[in-house]
Amino acid sequence: MASNHSQKVEAIADHADADNDSSHVNAKSIVLSNEAKVEQANAHSLINPKKEITFTVGTNDIAEAAHQIADQKAAAAKAAEEQAAAEQAAAEQAAAEKAAAEKAQQEAQQAAQNAAAASAASAASASSSAATTASTETTTNKGTFKLSFYDPSVLGSGLGYGGVAANLSVFPKGTRLKITLSDGTVWYRTVNDTGSFAAGNPNQLDVAMPNSQIPSAGVLTATVEVVG
Repeated sequence: MASNHSQKVEAIADHADADNDSSHVNAKSIVLSNEAKVEQANAHSLINPKKEITFTVGTNDIAEAAHQIADQKAAAAKAAEEQAAAEQAAAEQAAAEKAAAEKAQQEAQQAAQNAAAASAASAASASSSAATTASTETTTNKGTFKLSFYDPSVLGSGLGYGGVAANLSVFPKGTRLKITLSDGTVWYRTVNDTGSFAAGNPNQLDVAMPNSQIPSAGVLTATVEVVG
């Protein structure tokens, strides 16, 4: 089927000068050539239809790269913020632990100081009490006496080792004596017995003592005072 363009060309050729056959032939050739080109073009169009250019939103490489860089920066900023928060929390915990340790140490030192002060006060009180007792203790010096020793258990006595045997006319039973040896040793004894020596030796005391502790000298001298 000839196209409209070919029909127009053929009509022109038909109305050409009848004496000009070469013009008619040329027109015909042009028509046939044009029709072949048109058919070839139509066939090519059917076999290879034109492809439409389409655009997909968001597939721009530059824009996508920019989004990725922004996301990476945001993630890095968030990680840095979290790390800073963790470091701050660790620092605060360390500071709290240090403060607690210092407080415990201070409390321990204070407790030790309080204990030392209490001990010193107790010692001072005991010393003061002893001084008061010593200052209020009244004694009467009875002079120098000979001291001999005996073990009551050996004699079958149950009076124990806290007493002395004395001349009862000098020291009645129950008299508390302070006996000071020449080396400064002090004994306190209570008169609880008398001995056969008492009648002839009023200035002698027989001190009760275990045999293992009796001085090797056997007889000593001491200053004797009545307490109270």
